[in-house]
Amino acid sequence: MSDDRITLYGSFTSSSSYKPMLYLALSGLPFSFRTVNLKNGVQKQPEYLAINRYGQVPALRHRGLTVVQSNVVLDYLARTTGHFAGATEQEQWTAREWLSWEADNITNVAKVRHYSRFRAVDPAVMDYFRPLAEAAIGFVDRSLEGRDWLVGSGPTIADIGCWGRMVFMAEGGLDITRWPNVLAWSERLKAMPGFALPYDLIPKKDTEFNPA
Repeated sequence: MSDDRITLYGSFTSSSSYKPMLYLALSGLPFSFRTVNLKNGVQKQPEYLAINRYGQVPALRHRGLTVVQSNVVLDYLARTTGHFAGATEQEQWTAREWLSWEADNITNVAKVRHYSRFRAVDPAVMDYFRPLAEAAIGFVDRSLEGRDWLVGSGPTIADIGCWGRMVFMAEGGLDITRWPNVLAWSERLKAMPGFALPYDLIPKKDTEFNPA
């Protein structure tokens, strides 16, 4: 495998994996995907822990470097490939700010989805996380008032990072039509060449992506 080829490790059920997968698909970049079966605990096995010390997905390898944590991976890809980085230095910093905010706030959407689909919890737990998820979506909705994208005049890693977590809203019982600006934004993303939803985009086995 060429040292210059991007290799992404991830899982088809993971919103964290979807974010860099979506970036790469929208960018039209060639890359290799290596599946990490979370259900079978592959992420905790020594071979994978040697790649990602946290035992999580995703992980990215490129040019002798290993980069983990989905938003750090997005930042790395934007810096390295130039796609979706932001047109100005201010936009580049603002996009990264959105990624930091996403990790603290939109992650609650992922929690609601996880507790709805993968693990039953006491209703009090959902009563705690659902309002936080709704507040995060509401903030994005207000931020999109009168604009097409979160930063500047075109899509950036801010849009990819935030949507990449929010894409599973419905699996958590969060109806996107409650937030009309978010709905319109999602449709703009879906209209971009290369876009696909997680279960259509992320393979269940190792795959080579070589766009024409």
